[in-house]
Amino acid sequence: MPELPIFLALFVACALVFDFLNGFHDSSNIVATMITSHALSPRLALAITAIAHFFGPFMFGVAVATTLGHEVLNDQQVKLSVAMSALIAATVWNLITWWMGIPSSSSHALVGGLIGAAVVESGWAVVKMVGLTKVIIALTASPLIGLTAGYLVMKTVLFLARGASPAVNILFKQGQIVTAITLALSHGTNDAQKTMGMITLGLVSSGVLPTFEVPWWVIFISAGAIALGTWMGGWRLIKTIGSKFFKVRPVHGFTTQVTSATVILAASLVGGPVSTTQVVSSALMGVGSAERVSKVRWETGAQIVLAWITTIPFSAILAALLAIILGRWT
Repeated sequence: MPELPIFLALFVACALVFDFLNGFHDSSNIVATMITSHALSPRLALAITAIAHFFGPFMFGVAVATTLGHEVLNDQQVKLSVAMSALIAATVWNLITWWMGIPSSSSHALVGGLIGAAVVESGWAVVKMVGLTKVIIALTASPLIGLTAGYLVMKTVLFLARGASPAVNILFKQGQIVTAITLALSHGTNDAQKTMGMITLGLVSSGVLPTFEVPWWVIFISAGAIALGTWMGGWRLIKTIGSKFFKVRPVHGFTTQVTSATVILAASLVGGPVSTTQVVSSALMGVGSAERVSKVRWETGAQIVLAWITTIPFSAILAALLAIILGRWT
């Protein structure tokens, strides 16, 4: 059995790797439409959003971290090996879907991993059903809200811009800089907090912290890891989101980002962990269908939905197997 400080250090390292890959994986959601519509160059777009990702968690609190790390499982009963298993399973899933170029949900992977590992280790009694229900509602409702809101926002923009000259595209291009920063702030707020919640859960379960309270240094390293991952950029996924749904023009990028940022930030403020991939993808499909339903390549959306459906079972099973192994080792 490894010494606790060593295992805890490995756990924090795994959490930061997950956080980095989350930024790397989800950077496509923030910049894809902006790059495809030629609002900014790829490298500049990623650099701006990386900076916003870093500051987001400092601006909007830690409600999501508390939900994921404290309200889903009984943190006083969860072993460190459970949190480690969930992180490894979610990281493996992120790598698989990145390699295949499929935008998937890091949130789903992490929740599935937590439940799978915890149930194998301690049974269903360790699960807080009220908190789990809150997470499931947030993950399920957010893409539907994104789809509907994207459709309505696009209809509104088209109505307001009726009769405008082609020069209005300049406004939409420049507007995407502001909306992308806002979206990056909301994404950094929501997704970096998932890592904060996991690290704090590990600190509580290992006895380092007496109660669940996110330390400032956890916020700092989590914000830094997701910002670095965002700056590196997941180019395979940028191509999927930016070009495979339909031909994205500046107005599409602008309305998609407005919609996504609003949905994600609202969820963050009430502590709802959501999938940025789901929200952005569904908002983009809503925006496209507002012009013409046949405009959207729905088969691409179907592939992503399939990834969403398989994420929780895959990560839960893998995390359960890892928890058995790590539970014996530790």
